[in-house]
Amino acid sequence: MEPSPGNDASIAVEVELRGLSIYTHHGVTEAEREVGQRLEIDVSFDVPDCDAVLTDRVEDTIDYGDVTDIVALAATERSFRTLERLCHVIAERLAERYGCDSVRVRAAKPEPPLPLAIEEAAVEVVRSAHPVEADEAPEDEEG
Repeated sequence: MEPSPGNDASIAVEVELRGLSIYTHHGVTEAEREVGQRLEIDVSFDVPDCDAVLTDRVEDTIDYGDVTDIVALAATERSFRTLERLCHVIAERLAERYGCDSVRVRAAKPEPPLPLAIEEAAVEVVRSAHPVEADEAPEDEEG
């Protein structure tokens, strides 16, 4: 297929899955890890060289079911104390499987074990193949 004259535009494809609800056993306390709780997980990642934008063939794009399987396996095969670690593991697996430059994973506890009622407690991890420049680095934070 010949490229269109004057059509040198770059196409970026990003896949986003939101609200994947998984029963897990992650948490700081032993009770959280033993009893478990539901997490809501969102992922988004770039798809390098997605041929489906040109071919419209299902074989040339990402299978959402495969993505949810990768996330679910990472979230259920072992227990982590922190959501940060869980999100990092999910991001690494997605980047490895799909060759992504950027992966964003957010995990939320809709009913965190806190003394006051809140809507959710969440952590988001962004994995980028490009290193963060010194002037772009976040301020030194605790937590």
